[in-house]
Order: sequence, then structure tokens, then C-alpha cells
Amino acid sequence: MKRMILAGLILLCTHVADAQTILVEKQRFETLNFMTESGEVLPKVSVGWESYGTLNEKKDNVILITHFFSGTSHAAGKYQENDPSPGYWDALIGPGKAIDTNKFFVISSDTLVNANVHDPNVITTGPATMNPQTNKPYGLDFPVVTIGDFVEVQKRLLDSLGIDQLYAVAGASMGSFQALEWAVRYPDKVARLLHVIGAATMDAWTVAALEKWALPIRLDPNWNQGDYYDGEKPTAGLSATVLNITQDAMHPVIYNASFPNFEVLDDGAMKDIRVLPKVNQILAQRALARAALQDANHVLYLIRASQLFTAGMQKNLDAALAKIQAKVLLMPSKGDLLLRPESVHTLYTTLKKLNKNVVLSELDGGWGHLDGLFSISPKHADIAAFLAE
Repeated sequence: MKRMILAGLILLCTHVADAQTILVEKQRFETLNFMTESGEVLPKVSVGWESYGTLNEKKDNVILITHFFSGTSHAAGKYQENDPSPGYWDALIGPGKAIDTNKFFVISSDTLVNANVHDPNVITTGPATMNPQTNKPYGLDFPVVTIGDFVEVQKRLLDSLGIDQLYAVAGASMGSFQALEWAVRYPDKVARLLHVIGAATMDAWTVAALEKWALPIRLDPNWNQGDYYDGEKPTAGLSATVLNITQDAMHPVIYNASFPNFEVLDDGAMKDIRVLPKVNQILAQRALARAALQDANHVLYLIRASQLFTAGMQKNLDAALAKIQAKVLLMPSKGDLLLRPESVHTLYTTLKKLNKNVVLSELDGGWGHLDGLFSISPKHADIAAFLAE
């Protein structure tokens, strides 16, 4: 358990591999002249994607996985046998698992403005991408993008593969936003919706909480209004942002349990105000390692996309939810302090009033928001039954 807790702090998405872990290959998708919801056109968009299982002849066995804020398309399997850990939902996806790759063709793609630009297994278009008009990185000239834009890029990817129907779409956290948006935007194409540790819309508290993630980057002088690609990067600000994200995603009980030898009376901190307590030093080192794979501007754009989310991207949420034709399985976490479970209970009530086919099954693993990654295994039977209906 201790090992798992520490891995969660460092990577937010690791699992111990098992004998059924599959080998996967990252592929590239490119599309031209992509119109964003903000009204600007990107001449070219590139995203990475990977798949598990086999697409059947009718192309009607497809399950789309949409990833969380700090995640990537690496939902399951390994790229190499000696990789230290598999994709974040490897416990769910694979032969004989809840999302059975003996039956389903499972596909996942990196989002636009994916945070992990410097991960060699990530392909994404965003502020760090070269602007063909200037031959310099876009920086803040990159248009604001939305959860709806993420869905539209995924739609183009599926179209390129001749896939017109989704047996299911499933996602956790920011992935749940995308999955829900699919069911609202393309109700005739989505048969099932698995919505994990998510929400249907942002409220004032959550928008303000997300801005707390952005502030360290904005306050770092090296950020320079997003123009740092030829100079010093805002590493300190980005690392502080990673610290905030990590703490907000974990329940205090699990967080504290990951420091079993914690002592509040820290000698170094007591003698010198410039010396951080040991726990903060450890967390800072982990955040710095995580931040090395990320780009500060990309993180800001992901924050903005999340802040702007409401299902259907319209003011009347009930009218948007009324469009859903899919069977729905909602899985909030009882201890989630980031995307509160109360909002999902409200979503459940609304869908019931709209006479939708919806079931709610709560996660209760003690991880808080991260239950959607680390406490999903006990729900295998519920998920398998939902997909079998």
C-alpha cells in the first residue's frame, strides 16, 4: 500500500503490471483546418492515439477512452515489456477484464494542449507547437480551446478510421467531461456512457479552485506572459502547480498515510526560515520531476478548458442533458474533494427526471479524487455488467 501511495504522489496514474498486460504502439493522427469553438482555425492539428483489441468488421465494438487532466492516451498496456508501469486504467482494460479487449476495440487519444508535451510518447498540438505563420511557438497566440474541441478532434480521428458508432465512451475526471460531451453532442452515436469522478458543469467554487492551479505559473517571472520558449522556463511556477494538483486530488487520510514517519517538529525548519520542512522538500522534488515532462502554457490552457466546461457548451444544462440517448453509469467518489460527489448526485437526479437510463455506483476507496484511478477495481463487476446490457 505504501508503494502504491508513493507512486500516486509521483505519477498520479501508475499500477502494478500483471500477466495480462498488453503491448501497445503510439500512433499519430493529423487533421487540417480545425475550427475551434473560439472561432479560430488551426492549420494543422496532431494528436497521438493508441488502441487495444481488434476492430470488428461492422466497426460496432468500439469503446473510446477519454483521459484525465494530467493524463495521456496511455490508458492500458505497455509500450515496452520493461516499462515500469502500464497505462492508468490497465486494471480495467485488457483480455478478460471489465473492458474486455477480447470483445471490444478500445481507443484513446491525447487531447489538444496535452500537459505532457515533453513525454516522448505524447503527441499534441498546443502553445508549444510551432506556429506556421511565425515559425515560433504559438505561446499565448494559440486559441482558447474547450472540452468540445477535444471531442471534435476525437471525432475526426474516429471518422478517419471509418468508425461511426461508439459502443461506449468512458472517462475519469476531465475525461468524464469529454465522455459526457460526446453523449450530448452526438447522442445517436453513443450507446453507453461511463462517467467517473466527474461533473456535468463547473460551479463558481470549482472555477476558483482551478485558478489556484494557474496562479503559481502566472506569478513566476519566467512565465513572461507565456513568452518563455527562447529563455528560462517557469519551472518553479509549474512545479508549484503540480504540487497543488497532487494535493487537491488526494484525500487527506491517504496523503498523510504516505508520510508514516512525518514529524511536525522539523529541526531544519525550526532553525532557518529558508529551509523547508522535510515533507515539503520531498514533495518539491517529486513535483519537479513531474513538471519536467510538462509545459506551463499547456497546463494553463487545460485549466481554462476545464473552467469553461458545461455539457453541451450551452447555458441551459437540462436542455443539453435531455439530448442524451445513451445508457449512463455514474461513478463519483464519496471522498472527492476536487469534483464533489454532490454534483454527480444532482446530475443523477436530473437524468432520472428526464427519464434517462442511469445508474449511480459510488467509489469508496479512500483516495479522494484519485479513487477514479486507484479504487476502480472493486467496480469491475458493475462495469462489465453495464457493458453487457
